Amino acid sequence: VQLQASGGGLVQAGGSLRLSCAGSRRTSSNNAMGWFRQAPGKEREFVAAISWNGSRTSYADSVKGRFTISRDWSQNTVYLQMNSLKSEDTADYYCAQARGSFAGSDPQQYAYWGRGTQVTVSS
Repeated sequence: VQLQASGGGLVQAGGSLRLSCAGSRRTSSNNAMGWFRQAPGKEREFVAAISWNGSRTSYADSVKGRFTISRDWSQNTVYLQMNSLKSEDTADYYCAQARGSFAGSDPQQYAYWGRGTQVTVSS
């Protein structure tokens, strides 16, 4: 299973970005997917997760109402739409495939991780 995150970049505070996570052919559409982030000098933290069929989503309190996770099975891709970005959203963002059909904020629930994509929000 290979995951490739993309879409990061430099944006001004208040702006938007959409991250994409493309999976290899072996990526299972029956597994939940998640986004995590890690800021310099800080531990990796949960951002958002989506169930295998998209029926359930969960978000960190810090991004609720601003970020939206979605998935496109035809493209084998998971997205993270980030609006109203703040300087504290600056981090490397990682996508991950869960071990099961549903997953939450625990990194141990995720079996495969992609390389990060850097998001920098200037104030």
